[in-house]
Amino acid sequence: MDLQEFQIKVYPLKNKLFRFARRMLDHTEEAEDVVQEAFIRLWNRRDKLDEYRSIEALAMITIKNLCLDKIKTKRYPVENMDNHRQFLENMPSETKVDNSDLMHGIYQAIKQLPEQQQIIVHLRDIEGYEFNEISEIVDMNENAIRVALSRARKRIRELLIKTKIYEYQRN
Repeated sequence: MDLQEFQIKVYPLKNKLFRFARRMLDHTEEAEDVVQEAFIRLWNRRDKLDEYRSIEALAMITIKNLCLDKIKTKRYPVENMDNHRQFLENMPSETKVDNSDLMHGIYQAIKQLPEQQQIIVHLRDIEGYEFNEISEIVDMNENAIRVALSRARKRIRELLIKTKIYEYQRN
């Protein structure tokens, strides 16, 4: 694979990879570093990339593993809300006030989930991956992913109800 083909097939994944790394690490600069490291690793494997069914899945697996390595060596603060601020800035102004508490609550609830459930929720509900793609990324069967996602969503709902955010938003 030459540079031009790499730029066409791999480089467009950068935003998706960054969002995933950012979600896992809660740290913008570290997420940028992880994405850069992933691109270096993919570039170094460029001659073998055509052997993989999905370059995107390989890239996501690379990001996941790099992030898990970072997490093992250092924990990041939970309070960084840059990604949610960006999301809220793009919403209609009358909706911003109503949803900012809910977004913060969802973010906090997701951070209380086990790490694997956090990854599955991010891949499915934020990035929109299909179950077969998630299966390839997290190396689990699809039924186990469906169960984990269901449990994660139930736990998020319970945490939101417990903090009264969900009930407030529904009224």
